[in-house]
Amino acid sequence: MYVFKNENPCRKKIGDCVIRAISTALNQQWERTYIDLCIEGYISCDLPNSNNVWASYLQHKGFKQYVMPYICTMEQFAAENPQGTYIVATGSHVACIKDGQLIDNWDSSDETVTYFFVKE
Repeated sequence: MYVFKNENPCRKKIGDCVIRAISTALNQQWERTYIDLCIEGYISCDLPNSNNVWASYLQHKGFKQYVMPYICTMEQFAAENPQGTYIVATGSHVACIKDGQLIDNWDSSDETVTYFFVKE
């Protein structure tokens, strides 16, 4: 099930999906997430929303990454995972799925999941 939420303090809708998804998953402010990712990016000499930067940040927070072993949409993934908090990535988008709900600022239900992170 899709739930609208936009963590961006200026209500921007494009370019910060990584920050929005992580702040939602970690229950922390968008600004805190942005600053943390900027620091992580500075350390690795890369941009804060680069895949390796936010993956490293999530690993430091206790998340583990998995490749999706079969074709699955965000909606299907949410239905198959009614409990837990996930950061789910497609080829061009990142969203949070929490307790079976896709939380995003647009309905990305039909997007295909390529990999995901879960705190174990």
